[in-house]
Amino acid sequence: MKIATWNVNGIRARQDEVAAFVAREQPDVLCLQEIKAGADHIPKTVSDIPGYWGYFHGHKGYSGVALLIRKEVAPDRPLFVHPEFDHETRIAAATVDGVLVASIYVPNGGKDFAAKVRFLESMAAYARSQRALGTRLVLCGDMNVARLEIDVHPKQRDPRAIGQRTDERALFESILTAGGLHDVGRERDPANEELFTWWAPWRNLRQRNIGWRLDYLLASDELAARAQSCVAEREFGTSDHGPVTAVFAR
Repeated sequence: MKIATWNVNGIRARQDEVAAFVAREQPDVLCLQEIKAGADHIPKTVSDIPGYWGYFHGHKGYSGVALLIRKEVAPDRPLFVHPEFDHETRIAAATVDGVLVASIYVPNGGKDFAAKVRFLESMAAYARSQRALGTRLVLCGDMNVARLEIDVHPKQRDPRAIGQRTDERALFESILTAGGLHDVGRERDPANEELFTWWAPWRNLRQRNIGWRLDYLLASDELAARAQSCVAEREFGTSDHGPVTAVFAR
């Protein structure tokens, strides 16, 4: 199974890039974040991709998530659900080929840090509950936390910065522990000091690869053991985030 995640920072601005990514990669599931559009304003370029079910959970100008699911692995339209802690259209999930896949956009925390903490705590509870049910789970998306020191370029490291704080990183770890989840990207490439997925849009930071790793695929034990690859692409697209794609043996 191939699962990809990408914060597109505006689905209308990136519609051709999303279509091109799907055509090139043919993911079984593509999770999108920050679509910044309501369901009735999604371009047909994205909403009507041949061979895919599309679900768009957003509103104008802010936040929003989406799932594109290949009909070959889901012949019937999946049931799309939202955990109780969803707010500001930040999470949508569906079961695909026996795997519950969620597209998640964690609050940045800059304007309301307490809301970010509550969201991360709720994610841990959600992961724990799914583990108790024996669910095969993949949490995908922009978590807005650089999990480890290595996940921030040395020139950008600041323990006081939101996204790098000790309490945020502890909450991230609690999600992994509660859900029995694995950070597939880092486990596949544990020593890579240049593995970033977000770059501030100034001073050519993306071209210089001075960034943070904020985008993840977190997979339950059984799935993580079958991970064959997990690749982050700095070169693709014009969003301030790059897509991340993982392949799991069936």
